Amino acid sequence: MNLKLALILASALVIGGCKSNVVEVDRIPPFSPRGISTETRDGYILLSWLSNQEPDVTGYRVYASDAFDGVYEALGETNGLLFSDFAATNGFTRYYAVTAFDGTGNESELSTEVAYDTPRPEGSGVPLPNFRIDPARAGYDFSTFSLGPYDDQFTDIYFDFLNGLSYLVVWDDTEIQDMGYTVSLSEIGAAPLAGWSPTKDVRLISGHTYVVRTWDNHYAKVRIRSISASATVFDWAYQLQVGNTRLKQSADRGALRSGSGSVPRAR
Repeated sequence: MNLKLALILASALVIGGCKSNVVEVDRIPPFSPRGISTETRDGYILLSWLSNQEPDVTGYRVYASDAFDGVYEALGETNGLLFSDFAATNGFTRYYAVTAFDGTGNESELSTEVAYDTPRPEGSGVPLPNFRIDPARAGYDFSTFSLGPYDDQFTDIYFDFLNGLSYLVVWDDTEIQDMGYTVSLSEIGAAPLAGWSPTKDVRLISGHTYVVRTWDNHYAKVRIRSISASATVFDWAYQLQVGNTRLKQSADRGALRSGSGSVPRAR
């Protein structure tokens, strides 16, 4: 081998040895999810949020706390935009935040919007007799989810049908209001604070939803399915927390931003 060829080969080896394959590792987390909202259910809470726009986002992780500024513990994760918290308990408020994560494991900060809600019991297809026909079963007590005498001290509502007209009636220590026609019970998200019937009764109309404030300051709602001279059939929901007006859906959110209060902490 001549000297010139040897020098060329040596140069090629030196140049080739200087090259390397550099792999850039993604260390940039996604943005925090936005638009966190909840829907109150019986024994659980359904959460939803807006989709992140980063193309590498592969899923979301949901956190919950018993206090607005408490420690948020991970509940689970999903690659969709819905999550059901079946660990929630009727009558107890839960606070939620959500993070987004990508394919390399980068996780965003907790959402700056913290949604909260309180699950509560509900029922459907309850037949309530006309008190003039069956007075012993014409009253409904939301606190025990049961029928009873229309004039019992714990009765919240009772049904009356007279001269071709039907009414839902409450006693003097209770309030009732017609919220109008609704496609479903879920359309009424919270009880009103005024506008109660001064006569302590409302005309019943199929498809209408009515809100009740009970004698012990709980809120309930009923949606009428059908009406006859002998009975009315309704769906209902009842808030276990005293004074809590939320009954079904909630978009209530607390914004936790820099300088505006404590930021939620993940455990």
